[in-house]
Amino acid sequence: MEKYEPRLKKYYREEVVPKLMEKFGYKNVMQVPRLVKIVLNRAVGKATQDKKLVDYAVEELTTIAGQRAVPIKAKRSVANFKLRKGMPIAAKVTLRRDRMWEFLDKLINAALPRVRDFKGVSDKSFDGRGNFNMGVDEQIIFPEIIVDKIHEIGGLDIAIVTTAKTDQEAYELLKELGFPFKNS
Repeated sequence: MEKYEPRLKKYYREEVVPKLMEKFGYKNVMQVPRLVKIVLNRAVGKATQDKKLVDYAVEELTTIAGQRAVPIKAKRSVANFKLRKGMPIAAKVTLRRDRMWEFLDKLINAALPRVRDFKGVSDKSFDGRGNFNMGVDEQIIFPEIIVDKIHEIGGLDIAIVTTAKTDQEAYELLKELGFPFKNS
């Protein structure tokens, strides 16, 4: 029986690695930038009034990622926002290995094309160390989310962490994987 391997992971190994080795002149396969993890984060601003909203956010992130999301608690109190230390205010999930590749494939090929008036992702969202961050305005772009069952339309943040040393290397890695950047 053959072991399952995500489509995008196989494409990375067979197509992307040789292209990046040639482009940047790497002498060893281990020098080629690779994905480490993808973190999905969803802040719930109205969670101070209604604690159930965080539970809904956890459920939706779990559905999107295919892995259990966890609630995040406030680290400090802020009186102006009626926020107390220890209150749940967000949800996050960290994807690694095969789930990370599956999610990236779904994001590139299914979710982003469903965004209204989509012209591409900004290539200005790199952090200077080879990691990429982007925001999604509506969670309903993901095919697993059933619009009738959601309680509130909200966005989420997606952080893609790579081993790239520079933003240029990370940009080329994501571009080769099929990431729809505006200027490419």
